Amino acid sequence: MSNATSDLSFKKDVIESSVPVLVDFWAPWCGPCRMVGPIIERIGEKVAGKANVYKLNVDENPVTSSQYGITGIPTVIIFKNGQVVREFVGVQPEQVYLNALSV
Repeated sequence: MSNATSDLSFKKDVIESSVPVLVDFWAPWCGPCRMVGPIIERIGEKVAGKANVYKLNVDENPVTSSQYGITGIPTVIIFKNGQVVREFVGVQPEQVYLNALSV
């Protein structure tokens, strides 16, 4: 399962997290984003308790999207200790994201 994060909660949800975090930068009008959505949901279920999974709507949260240079979606970024460790643009297989989380 994934949760929503926003410009207002991103620091608390992601940067200050004590566990790895996967963030899916997406928009409702984006076809590939709708393809990656179910993958992100499954990952959220598989890593529950070991990592956090969030979705950030780029249209509703331009500050965070701009801060991370999001120009193409879907973009998935893996954070550990508040730092970006991996970034993927476009749809990737579920295992690629799970390996990047390495939990």
